[in-house]
Amino acid sequence: MAVLNIEPRTVFCRDNLDVLHGMNSACVDLIYLDPPFNKKKTFTAPLGSSAEGAAFRDIFRQEDVKDEWLLTIQEDQPALHVFLEAVKGIEGRTSYNFCYLAYMAIRLIELHRVLKDTGSLYLHCDPTMGHYLKILLDIVFGEEGFRNEIAWCYRGAGYPKRDFGRRHDLLFRYCKGTTYVFNTDAVREPYAEATKKRFGHHIGNVRKGIDYGTQKLHPEGKHADDWWQIQPIAPSSKERTGYPTQKPLALLDRIIAASSNVGDVVLDPFCGGATTMVSAERLQRQWIGIDVSHKAYELVTERLQDTLDEVALLANTQEASGSTRWGDVINFSTSPPKRTDLGADHRLAKFVYVISNPQYPG
Repeated sequence: MAVLNIEPRTVFCRDNLDVLHGMNSACVDLIYLDPPFNKKKTFTAPLGSSAEGAAFRDIFRQEDVKDEWLLTIQEDQPALHVFLEAVKGIEGRTSYNFCYLAYMAIRLIELHRVLKDTGSLYLHCDPTMGHYLKILLDIVFGEEGFRNEIAWCYRGAGYPKRDFGRRHDLLFRYCKGTTYVFNTDAVREPYAEATKKRFGHHIGNVRKGIDYGTQKLHPEGKHADDWWQIQPIAPSSKERTGYPTQKPLALLDRIIAASSNVGDVVLDPFCGGATTMVSAERLQRQWIGIDVSHKAYELVTERLQDTLDEVALLANTQEASGSTRWGDVINFSTSPPKRTDLGADHRLAKFVYVISNPQYPG
């Protein structure tokens, strides 16, 4: 297992593929990614918000796909290449879906490489491309790596006249190996009122829970299901920064608590709103964030400073005492790291095959 070759609490302002290429293999415990959804539009933060100036283009065209990506996919993941070729065959090379999936495929290959054998990956998406992304993940991680399809459910205003209201996102959870971190007790949920009314006198009577007929009771709550009722950030919430697609801390708190331990390394390769880094810091994990915009660094610095008293740090540290500002302890880099596990400039060898021809001796 390789050693992490990046200083924790680092935000990279760069294409995440460049950074991933420079990371050692098997050095990350948990990856959460909330990538573009292929919505075919540009997202911008509103003027006057903390995230003003942040924007990202969720549009993928032929010129966005590099031939070297396709070559690497063909050589390293032949099945992935076959799938992408099938999409291209149906829709054409200029298909938005093919271009988007090629963009995601090359990054998922690298994310799988940097993940420890005991590590987990959560990919956040919605029904726009979720069915395609599930196939990519099955190929890269193997079908046996699939653990859950989680529905993040929420309420919202307004309903379409001719459709059901769309009120959920998807989270695909994959593990690299058969032995992985899963902290069941850290994400238990409260019992329903009916359950507490009927069996409440049994809850908490024993340390490890008891069997009461078919009802398994645990003093800390029930085992979490694969649908999570967590509300998005309200417009008036202090948590809101204005960053497009910002996710609530409660969502990341659950993911990080469930699939990592104190001191583990958490990576977010699309970290724009900084929620993953704030949650990881609160839960005493090490973290690395990557985004093409410098706003990610500004937001994590500002958000951690604003919630300094809430951050779960080890006692008697400078940060906990408030004597050091977050801008002094968070690293910012525009240069990718260099691998130390296989040499600083290591890249997988590419081969050129030469076929002889009698017309050209030698």
